[in-house]
Amino acid sequence: MESAFSSPAEAALQREAGAAGLLTPVADLDRVYELERVAGFVRDLECQRVALQFPDQLLGDAGAVAARLEEITASKVFILGDTAYGSCCLDVLGAEQAGAQALVHFGPACLSPPARPLPVTYILGRRSVALELCAKAFEARNPDPAAPVVLLSEPACAHALEALATLLRPRYQDLLVSSPALPLPSGAVSLEPEPLERFGRRFPLAPGRCLEEYGGFYVGGSEASPGADLDPDLSRLLLGWPPERPFYSCCADTGQSQDEGARAGRLRARRHYLVERARDARVVGLLVGTLGVAQYREALAHLRHLTQAAGKRSYVLAVGRPTPAKLANFPEVDVFVLLACPLGALAPQPSGSFFRPVLAPCELEAACNPARPPAGLAPYLTHYGDLLPGSPFHVPLPPPGSELWETPDVSLITGELRPAPAPAPSNAPGCAALTPRPPLELVQSSPAALFLSSRSWQGLEPRLGQTPVTGAVSGRRGIAIAYEDEASS
Repeated sequence: MESAFSSPAEAALQREAGAAGLLTPVADLDRVYELERVAGFVRDLECQRVALQFPDQLLGDAGAVAARLEEITASKVFILGDTAYGSCCLDVLGAEQAGAQALVHFGPACLSPPARPLPVTYILGRRSVALELCAKAFEARNPDPAAPVVLLSEPACAHALEALATLLRPRYQDLLVSSPALPLPSGAVSLEPEPLERFGRRFPLAPGRCLEEYGGFYVGGSEASPGADLDPDLSRLLLGWPPERPFYSCCADTGQSQDEGARAGRLRARRHYLVERARDARVVGLLVGTLGVAQYREALAHLRHLTQAAGKRSYVLAVGRPTPAKLANFPEVDVFVLLACPLGALAPQPSGSFFRPVLAPCELEAACNPARPPAGLAPYLTHYGDLLPGSPFHVPLPPPGSELWETPDVSLITGELRPAPAPAPSNAPGCAALTPRPPLELVQSSPAALFLSSRSWQGLEPRLGQTPVTGAVSGRRGIAIAYEDEASS
């Protein structure tokens, strides 16, 4: 019976757990992980304790890299391999618990500023790029030599963009090369004019130029089918890029290119649907998806104020990495909002896996702030920091008596008219005076309490004194998959 539904029980007891094997040959470790640059970073800071952060797919090399660095620098090295949230974010809390004086991050990174100051260096990797093939693909997709185009890439291919631009500049006049927005070393002189920072990249725009004038050519990714899940780094570029400008992607290995306009349209349509779901929602679950990115506390307070102004209930949930099993414990929540870095908020989700949709903070902002322009007329913001006061993209909430709150709104999902949000109780000093009122009846309580009262099973019932007293008896022996009293097949 058990073999028809799962593996035999003995397999779990006899399985040997071991560390992942070495992924990179020992002779190539210094080149692949740029250990000389890491050693120079450690020596310059005179660090005695250093933390190394690896994503799951690189943990097989972690032990060899740590041993090599200890040999070169004579510093104590710690490996951070199990981050509480996304591996693209800096695990500053884990580094502090290990007493580390510096942190080295390996692999793909969102490059979000950390919440706590700590010396950090990034090793993004150096993926090989077929420059000649990519140059031919660029020329085929951009026949106009005067058209403004910006070169983009996945972080591991950023080292090859300048070489690719060198091949293209004799023909193309308006070519812009982006670079990862790595933290500047202490004491470094800032560039004049200061480059634009967006999408985790720096764009050295000329005075009077704006990024919305440029088309995009992205180097990286793979030859995946058009329906496959996109890398979150490419997703944020497609969502944030102006829809009227062309955007192409090119495989770094084969030079095969494709127009990303169709996939960008599908992504925007999906995001517009999620905005409508947020407008229909009455209960919003705010998922804390990071503790190491700057301004996450301010963003959480902003989202709570936003939902309250829109007449919605919000609950803050800290569940670590969100999974369908975890979020299924909160069936009264209509939508979840993941407060995380841009890559974490846009990470691909298996179709139909979550019981309720998971949104990005900017989608909740578009749903609850009537002063913000409608979707399609405002830029798609991929970082929650762009929603906070002080950002050029911040749009303040209208005052409570504004006509924007009373504008009729019809749900595009249900076709019903959405009621205007109820005014929040005033906190003015004059409102604290007691006035005689007629007896009131409870019209609406917490949506979570109403949901619980409608469920057929509301938890264990003590039933004290209502059950007979019986003696203790011996229970079943074994494991759930095969008890001793069950006949084995």
